[in-house]
Amino acid sequence: MRASRLVQILLLLQTRGRMTAARLAEELEVSVRTVYRDVEALHAAGVPLYGDAGHAGGYQLLAGYRTRLTGLTTDEAEALFLSGIPGPAAELGLGSVLAAAQLKLRASLPAELRGHADRMQARFHLDAPGWYAEDDPVPYLPQVADAVWNGTVLAVRYRRWKEPTDVDRRLEPYGLVLKAGRWYVVAGPGPRTYRIDQILELRTLDEEFEHGPPEGFDLPAYWRQYRADFHAGLHRAEAVVRISPRGAARLTGAAAEAVAATGRPEPAGDWIRAVLPIESTEHAHGQFLGLGAEVEVLEPAELRDRLRETARDLGALYATGAP
Repeated sequence: MRASRLVQILLLLQTRGRMTAARLAEELEVSVRTVYRDVEALHAAGVPLYGDAGHAGGYQLLAGYRTRLTGLTTDEAEALFLSGIPGPAAELGLGSVLAAAQLKLRASLPAELRGHADRMQARFHLDAPGWYAEDDPVPYLPQVADAVWNGTVLAVRYRRWKEPTDVDRRLEPYGLVLKAGRWYVVAGPGPRTYRIDQILELRTLDEEFEHGPPEGFDLPAYWRQYRADFHAGLHRAEAVVRISPRGAARLTGAAAEAVAATGRPEPAGDWIRAVLPIESTEHAHGQFLGLGAEVEVLEPAELRDRLRETARDLGALYATGAP
């Protein structure tokens, strides 16, 4: 385990340059004290590694030093072939590049590792989009990707959900994210997040954004926070409901968790009273209609009234025979 970690430290410093002990500890998921001990071990082994103190300090390999400890283990070879995602690569215009890279990598592997990698590709397939979502066309994805690679500015016509829906934006693209089959670009100023399939028009401007992404910008960290903020903003209200066991079994996600956390059996029968998070009256109206007579909304009154009116209209619609 430690030997593997020492190799990781060498490779991190070789590929990224100067890194602080805190940053290395974060990458390796160990304590800073463990990093200090590992660095001492590398020093003792004759690795030309030195460190500087201060705000701009950190550990660094002596200029020109390269490690050759880059042999792949079986697990690493399998993981590399599993990480090849042909669909998204093709959307980026890199399908043939990925295929060529995998072919070269496969040819360089020993026979045993090649067999493991082939089995991994044969037995695992990633299909990112959800079942009920068609693949959205993303005609401007290659141009956006090119702007990300080269740090060039984009002028776009963008469609958003609120009025005015179609707006003009100047984007400084920092990175791309593929989430549940949809492509997003994170771009300045801001940064802000844009769905690429909602770009209506695009022009690549003959300029580069001066300073690149903000100092210290971390795309995975930004996306984790963006996703957390998105989920936190989804459920801004609550509904008090009575729900049957059959209805409760059909709930998923936050609603199912809320039933488990707040559900209390009613004095008579096997129904449960619970407090469920909802996005809005409109959204909850459709959600609870889908449960039919397996749920009764008690609060808020506005939502209960909407459901009662809909039930009355449905009753009138089906009171007569089919035409």
